[in-house]
Amino acid sequence: MTFAQTVLLGSIAGFTIFLGLPIGRVKGISEKTRSFLTMTSAGILLFLFYDIFHQLSEPIEAALIPLSPGKFSTLLAVFITGLGAGLLGLIAFERRLIKSHSATGQMLASTRLALMIATGIGLHNFSEGLAIGQSAASGQFAFATILIIGFGLHNATEGFGIVGPLAGGERPSWGFLGLAGLIGGGPTFLGTIVGYYFVSAFMSVLFLSLAAGALVYIIGELFSANWRQAVKVQAGWGLFAGFLIAYLTDLLLIAAGA
Repeated sequence: MTFAQTVLLGSIAGFTIFLGLPIGRVKGISEKTRSFLTMTSAGILLFLFYDIFHQLSEPIEAALIPLSPGKFSTLLAVFITGLGAGLLGLIAFERRLIKSHSATGQMLASTRLALMIATGIGLHNFSEGLAIGQSAASGQFAFATILIIGFGLHNATEGFGIVGPLAGGERPSWGFLGLAGLIGGGPTFLGTIVGYYFVSAFMSVLFLSLAAGALVYIIGELFSANWRQAVKVQAGWGLFAGFLIAYLTDLLLIAAGA
């Protein structure tokens, strides 16, 4: 598989995230339905957080057994630094880069949260791009193709994860959805390019831990806004549905051999 073919297919895997974004423009949704959809997004992100930690543990544990003190300590330091930077960095991102014009503006708050979700997903998708590029560069063409198909399916569900908090409110513009899609899906394309020429366990751990830290903050925000007594039943069903959707999609990826 040539570099151009790898990058093309990697970009397709990343930009399937746009398939789930248009639902953010649906209007006339009740508060209970909105909570269900938002917590469905939280469920998807909760599974993604679990999946990230599973991926993170592999290189760190591999350095621990048998013990490779230098590599293990470095990977652990990268993990701790990335996790803290991802969590605290999004707080800074919220406070400094996205200015609130209204203390109670629901649309602005939801838009801000959607962009933060896209940022967290984008960090994770960069690591997926690394896996695609590395597989293609090492001659594992069949495996790289499976990864592209599997990640493409998974990214389609992540698109809905981004716009879940926007459902039922004032419709976001197509330009905003395009920006969110680029932030969330574009890193898959970039990761494919980097991974084709450069293989590094440290880079993979860094971006996965950054994504994990970001998701801790994002999931907390989704819960604080929607885990209320008036809509707790709908929120609970949404959380269950989102986690189940993400898990079943991941099973399809495993069944395909990825």
